Amino acid sequence: MDKLFLILGEGGHTTELLVLADLLGDGYEYAYLLVEGDELSARRIRRPGPLYRVPRVREKAHNLPRDAWRTLQCAWRSWQALRHARPAAVISSGPGMAVPACLLARLMGIPLIYVETGSRVRRLSLSGRLVYPFADLFFVQWPELAARYPRAVYAGRLV
Repeated sequence: MDKLFLILGEGGHTTELLVLADLLGDGYEYAYLLVEGDELSARRIRRPGPLYRVPRVREKAHNLPRDAWRTLQCAWRSWQALRHARPAAVISSGPGMAVPACLLARLMGIPLIYVETGSRVRRLSLSGRLVYPFADLFFVQWPELAARYPRAVYAGRLV
């Protein structure tokens, strides 16, 4: 059975990916990447699978040296998680901590599926803009975005 590696963010990112996991059903094994301390997202998971934790990349108050260090820590822990989980594909909806994990998945030859969050109607999020060039599949939830980004696929809304 193929394993899917879902990168959960906090709030809406988690909701969207957990709805997607429900739609995909029991035909897969699941593994999850979460931010350290995000117990709310962990409790909302309905399909069992191992949980991997990474540090939050940025806080509300930006500090470039600290953010760079945290991004490196996030990348290291993401690489460890991907090596351990050995997924058939990575699926993300774009929290900030997903960017290093998505890039590493791509470098490791793991197919990357990105679902831009439904809150983005006219322009991709920063994470979306960073991941768009190398995602194997890039879904948007609004037709306006599909018109602006030729590689994007519009397949309707998740929530």
